[in-house]
Amino acid sequence: MCAGYLLNRHFTFHHLESGRVLWDELLRFFSVHALGGLLNLAVFSLIVTLADRYGASGTLALLAPLAGVWIGGLIGMSFNYLMSRNHVFDGRGP
Repeated sequence: MCAGYLLNRHFTFHHLESGRVLWDELLRFFSVHALGGLLNLAVFSLIVTLADRYGASGTLALLAPLAGVWIGGLIGMSFNYLMSRNHVFDGRGP
């Protein structure tokens, strides 16, 4: 997560200056990305569980985990980006 913070601070949100102290910005970043990871896992689990519950078989059963990773990752990354932009690197200060 530290590498992710440094990459986001240097490349993605370099044009925004939050005005926060480093530990506050790190705590916000870690919190947001932990929630994004949980959201990713929840979406993945939901897709795999629904596929199993509704009796997916054959190719559909094989593709359910792949779809879960893809959709969960997309939702998790979108959440992380939007929340980081609006609550971590927002430029509004402490």
